[in-house]
Amino acid sequence: MTDQPAPGAEIPRARRLSSSMGELATRVAGPLGSWWRGTVIPSIEHRTVIAKVDDESSLTPRYAFMILMSAGIAVLGLLLSSPAVVIGAMLISPLMGPIIGLGFGMALVDGNEIRRTAMTLAGGVLLAVLFTALVVFFSPIKDITPEIAARTRPNLFDLLVALFSALAGAYAMIRGREGTIVGVAIATALMPPLATVGFGLATLNGTVFFGALLLFVTNLMTIAIAAAVMARLYGFGPKLTSRQSGVQAAIITAAFLALAIPLGYSLSQIAWEARAQRQARDVLAEQFPGQAKIDQLDIDFSSDPLIVRATILTPEYRTNAARLGEGALQKALGRPVKLSLDQFRVGTAAGDAEAAQLASASAREKASKERAAVALVGREMAILAGVSPDAVLVDRDKRLAQVRATPLPGASLATYRALEQRMAQAEPQWQMRLIPPPLALPSIRFEGDEPSSAGATDLALAIWAARRTGLPVNVGGEGAAADYVLTKLREAGIEAQSNGSRSSDGSIPVDWAL
Repeated sequence: MTDQPAPGAEIPRARRLSSSMGELATRVAGPLGSWWRGTVIPSIEHRTVIAKVDDESSLTPRYAFMILMSAGIAVLGLLLSSPAVVIGAMLISPLMGPIIGLGFGMALVDGNEIRRTAMTLAGGVLLAVLFTALVVFFSPIKDITPEIAARTRPNLFDLLVALFSALAGAYAMIRGREGTIVGVAIATALMPPLATVGFGLATLNGTVFFGALLLFVTNLMTIAIAAAVMARLYGFGPKLTSRQSGVQAAIITAAFLALAIPLGYSLSQIAWEARAQRQARDVLAEQFPGQAKIDQLDIDFSSDPLIVRATILTPEYRTNAARLGEGALQKALGRPVKLSLDQFRVGTAAGDAEAAQLASASAREKASKERAAVALVGREMAILAGVSPDAVLVDRDKRLAQVRATPLPGASLATYRALEQRMAQAEPQWQMRLIPPPLALPSIRFEGDEPSSAGATDLALAIWAARRTGLPVNVGGEGAAADYVLTKLREAGIEAQSNGSRSSDGSIPVDWAL
C-alpha cells in the first residue's frame, strides 16, 4: 500500500505529472480518447521532457553570452540590411528555451517555474535591448533599412506564424525532435525584433520602438500559450476541475484576442495599402496610351497628403497627365494626394523600352540620393538646433533648410549665428537658416562717424538676427551715428525706427520693437 500525502501537504512535481496523465483523453469520448489515453500519453517520458525544459530555460553565463552574440549579429544584420546575417542571429538565439519553459510552467500551474523562467526571459530581453541600443548609438549608420522597417508593422499573420511555429516547437520538445527547433527559431524570429527595439531606443524613434516591441510580445505570448496548450494535451500539469479548465481557457482566449485585435487592424491597413497600390496603378495607366508602361510606383502612406511617385515609359508625352492623375487618384483613394510624375518618351522600335528603363533607373538612383541628402541635412540641423527632425523645414528645390532654434542655457545671438555658420560649412551646397530666439540685441559702439571694429561686428549680428526673426527693431540715440544705424538696417530690408532713447556710454542701443 502506498503512502498517501497528508491533507494539505504539497504534492511533489513528479506526482502531479503522473496524476495529470490522460487528462485530455478522459474528456474525449469514443475510441480516439481511449487510444490517446492508452497509447500516446504513456509513450511520453514526462520527467525527461521537464528536465530538458528546465535545462534550456536557466539563467546561466552561457545563456547570457549567447544572448549578446545573437543580439550583436542581429543588429548588424539589420543595419546592413542583410537577410543572411539576420537569419544567422535567429539560429543562435537562446530565447526560445525560456519561453517554452514559461509555457510549461503555466501548464503545470507551477508558480516557482513561472517566476524562474520569467526572470530568465526578462534578463535576456533587457540584456539584448541595451546591448543593441549601445551598438546603434556608437554606429555611424542609423538609417532605417528595409530589414528594420519589416519588423515595425506586425499584423495578424505574424500571430498565426508564431502560433503554428510554437505548436511545432512544443511538439518537437515533447517528442524529442530537437532538429525542428531550428526551423521554429527562424520562423518566429525572436532576436531581430528585440534588436529593432534597441534601434528605436538608441535613435529615440517611437514608431520603430513600439512596432518592434509589439511584434516581439506577439511572438513571446503566442509561443508561451501554445506551449502550455501542447503540454496539457500531452498530459503535463495537475488535474483541473471543469471550472478551473474553463478559467484557463478563458484566459488563453482573452490573451489571443488582446493580441489579435490590434494586429487585425494593422493587417486591414496593409490590405488597404495593397489595394491603393493597385488602384493607383490603374488610374495612372488610364492617363496614357495602351503601349505605355508604369516602370515604378511608390506611395508614401505616412504623409498627409499621400505622396505618390511614378515613372511612366510612354510613346506619347502627356502634358496634363500629372494634374489629371492627381485628381483621379484623390477620387479613387478618398484622400488628398500629391503626385510626382516622371515621363520617359520611348519609341516602338526594339530596344527603346530597355533604354528608357535604364534611363529611368538612373533617374531613380539620383532621386534616391537626393532624398537621402535631404534627410541628412534635416538630421544634422535638428541636432545642432536642439529640436526634433520634424521641426526642420527643407525645400529640396531651392536647397534651403530652415529651423527655429530652442533657447539654449547661456547662449547669445552670437552663439546661434556661429551655429548657422557651422551648418553652412558642413553643407556648402545648401542655404542654412537658423532662426534664433529674440534675445537682447547688442548696442553699436562708434569711433567718430563710423562704427568701431566691435561695433561693426555687433551691427552685422543685429542685422542677421532681425533678418532671421523678421521682427522690427528700435534704434536709440540721436545724430549721425543713430542715422547711420537706421540706414544700414533699412538697407538690409529691416523695419527700423528711432525711439530717441540714449545710452550712458555713448553707443547706439538697438532693441526689438515688440
